Amino acid sequence: MDNNTQGNVVYLHGDEEIIEVIDLNEMDPEPDDLADDLEDIDFEDADDEGGWETDDEMEAEQDDSELTFSKHTGSVFCVSLDPATNSMVVTGGEDDKAYVWRVSDGEVLLECTGHKDSVTCAVFSHDSSMVASGDMSGMIKVWKVETKEEIWSFEVGDLEWLEWHPCAPVLLAGTDDGNMWMWKIPSGDCKTFQSSASQATSGKVLPDGKRAVVGYEDGTVRVWDLKQGNAIHVIKGQDAHHGALTCLACNKDGSLVLTGSVDGYAKLINTATGKVVGACSLDVDKAKGSKPGEESNSIESVGFCNVLPLVAVAYLDGTLAVYDLATQVLRHRCQHEAGIVHLQWEESSSVVSTCCLDGALRLWDARSGSIVAEYRGHTAEILNFAINREASLAVTASGDHQAKVFCLQRPDR
Repeated sequence: MDNNTQGNVVYLHGDEEIIEVIDLNEMDPEPDDLADDLEDIDFEDADDEGGWETDDEMEAEQDDSELTFSKHTGSVFCVSLDPATNSMVVTGGEDDKAYVWRVSDGEVLLECTGHKDSVTCAVFSHDSSMVASGDMSGMIKVWKVETKEEIWSFEVGDLEWLEWHPCAPVLLAGTDDGNMWMWKIPSGDCKTFQSSASQATSGKVLPDGKRAVVGYEDGTVRVWDLKQGNAIHVIKGQDAHHGALTCLACNKDGSLVLTGSVDGYAKLINTATGKVVGACSLDVDKAKGSKPGEESNSIESVGFCNVLPLVAVAYLDGTLAVYDLATQVLRHRCQHEAGIVHLQWEESSSVVSTCCLDGALRLWDARSGSIVAEYRGHTAEILNFAINREASLAVTASGDHQAKVFCLQRPDR
């Protein structure tokens, strides 16, 4: 349409008619007009519709992660990195599935299906060629990563923990009925290590590959000979825990094990003698023995530092305690705003990381007890995490149905 406008004269073509004449000069509002217009807006209504953001909401939207994996349709309970290359992750979740995916881009390499319940254990074999997934009901499956095929499955009682042997295609599991199971994969040759009918709540194969340490619900700890099938040591009685074992870890050469319990104590055990050689407690008075029925601060995670004679203990009340290994003296108390779920020391530094019910991942310098870095991005609690060998990235699993990859950048790198 060739409307030529000269002054106030408008030339019309054909059937065109004037509907409305708009004076363009009137379109530029004065500041006073804008103020009048804004007075008509109900700010409270706008806020309800999310049009206006509070500081708290901005905070919740902070996401420090490099990558988010969102294939799970329920809480993500477990995560581990493949030991050979640290380039693959396996996550297990409430959706009865485990996924093997690439750290770099989140691409799914294998979907582990066929479980009947939440997948709470998912781990790679020592050479990363296989991955095992276990659900709460006791269904365990092993998959060949390269061919994506299921090569073995077995059903046990309710599953408490699942772990590969450090240098052989051998899988171990602890169950609700107090048994520890050991299988050769894929042949399925099986051996069971029976104890009293108390849950085998946590377990670890020692670095020598010949022994395993298992903690039980009744507070006992057993050191098993994997070849002979017998318990070399049973730690119980006065020196032992007075509540269920929740976690355990061993030092680099396997000479010491640190156990954590709902009784609020961490015990140091010499694996050669089976003797308790030390105990760590936040409350020194209580270390002399708590009264039965007294409410204690449960320990959720423990670990040894590889480079300094220090141990870390994470408590349900949000305290991360760093103790001297030799004297068990409390060195540092690092306070969190919510309960700590898991801790992990870096492979070759004095930095210990924690994940928390407040959804944050934190790095602490155990020499000073000060925080090094904090990473956020999850909108619910972090339930597990894993750090690679170089300590350059962490992968987290959360109740918000997501797993995230965080780049751990620090000034000294």
